[in-house]
Amino acid sequence: MDVLNIFEVIGTIAFAAAGALVGIHKRLDLFGVFMLALTTAVGGGIVRDVLIGINPPTAFVYPFFTIISLITAIIVSINYQWINKFNNVILICDAVGLGAFTAAGANMSFLYEYHRLFITVMMAVLSGVGGGVIRDVFVRDIPFIFQKEVYAVASIAGAICFFYSKPFLLGNGPMYLCFFVTVSIRMVCMKYDINFPVPAAKGQEKYESKGE
Repeated sequence: MDVLNIFEVIGTIAFAAAGALVGIHKRLDLFGVFMLALTTAVGGGIVRDVLIGINPPTAFVYPFFTIISLITAIIVSINYQWINKFNNVILICDAVGLGAFTAAGANMSFLYEYHRLFITVMMAVLSGVGGGVIRDVFVRDIPFIFQKEVYAVASIAGAICFFYSKPFLLGNGPMYLCFFVTVSIRMVCMKYDINFPVPAAKGQEKYESKGE
């Protein structure tokens, strides 16, 4: 198994675990939990593949990642009471998955010879955040990337580091750097509660008080 596949496996397990945990928190049935785990794990890759012309998407051709997602969902469901004791476990799994798929997506841009910064960043971000966005939409939550959370920006920073380190780092060095930068930014922002400012619309407080 090459390094690219290792990153994809890590991302699949992390995102599937995060998706399954969200499904359990939302009190979905087992089928719903499995579908949410699968969507979170492979959704970003499917979006990326469709945009770059891989048809049918890799997730539909090779069931390996689907199987991993379902196995992860089963393990999470069985051990939920134990897993839930750890603080921020969903966010931590999400951060690891974000880093892994950002690195894999950025590397895909070079494998398909799209040697441009914007394309590299877009493929990395779509791979990293796509599944989480679809998951949140399914459970009627506002996706992280549309809130104050430093989420997509961590993916963008990792992808930029990948692109500019490619001429200087040998082998899979750029992927490791991308993963480290993305996860580090996300984890540091979580730990120290670093968020983007949220613009306050005029009259917003009055509107919210009426809604309550």
